Amino acid sequence: MKVYNKLLTIQKEKNTRLCIGIDPRKELLPKQFQKNLNELLKYFELIIQITNPFTCAYKINFAFFEQFGYKGYKAIESLKNYIPANTITIADAKRSDIGSTSEAYAKSIYDYFNFDATTLNPYLGVDSLLPFFEYQDRINFVLICTSNPGSSDFQKLKVKNKFLYEIVEEKFIANFDSDILGFVVGATNPKEFKIIRKKAPKNFILSPGIGAQGGDLKSILSSNNDCPLVVNVSRDIIFPSQERNFEKHILDKTKFYWELLKIEK
Repeated sequence: MKVYNKLLTIQKEKNTRLCIGIDPRKELLPKQFQKNLNELLKYFELIIQITNPFTCAYKINFAFFEQFGYKGYKAIESLKNYIPANTITIADAKRSDIGSTSEAYAKSIYDYFNFDATTLNPYLGVDSLLPFFEYQDRINFVLICTSNPGSSDFQKLKVKNKFLYEIVEEKFIANFDSDILGFVVGATNPKEFKIIRKKAPKNFILSPGIGAQGGDLKSILSSNNDCPLVVNVSRDIIFPSQERNFEKHILDKTKFYWELLKIEK
């Protein structure tokens, strides 16, 4: 089964669009955990146990693991394999490069780590991402309008009466089928989300920026019109409290977003 169809099925079964971002920061661990990589792994395994019934996907942020060197890559592998099969795995790696280098990146994420999806940077052009799209059973989320403040530096520049993010979107839609092409659109960009969604009604959109970044979830859901959507929440769920009862805080926060992101209410 293609990941596109698998994700739709999981969302329906669990009645949720919620994705949880795994962004390890040892300084934010609850007090009873030591501040090291092994303790981070134990903590996130516990988070997966608590949250799995309420989430359709986990997004593992490579950067937070890569800072630990080769041990970080082993941690990615361990955590990826710990995630239950009834949940989609997204490698938040933002890869892009030319020729054989891009092919090696694709093999790493899809052959070695066996992720269901990944995030990609389109700045080098369509050809730089072709190796990822050769995997016809995965979803590639192309960054087009991100949630960071500096996204307007380039993504929202006008080029011949169109924003650059619109041009990037149209270029990728013209080259790839909707079941292998997704887009990353930050929830801090509700106006842009509406424009992007109209051009891509069948593509999955991965929307981060909810919670700590202050994204406008209500506007995003209103503009989405029940099209394929995954909404990512990270810090507000994974690090809600450093107190003794952190498990309850994690569960409460997860259920809060699950209620907001139900498909059938």
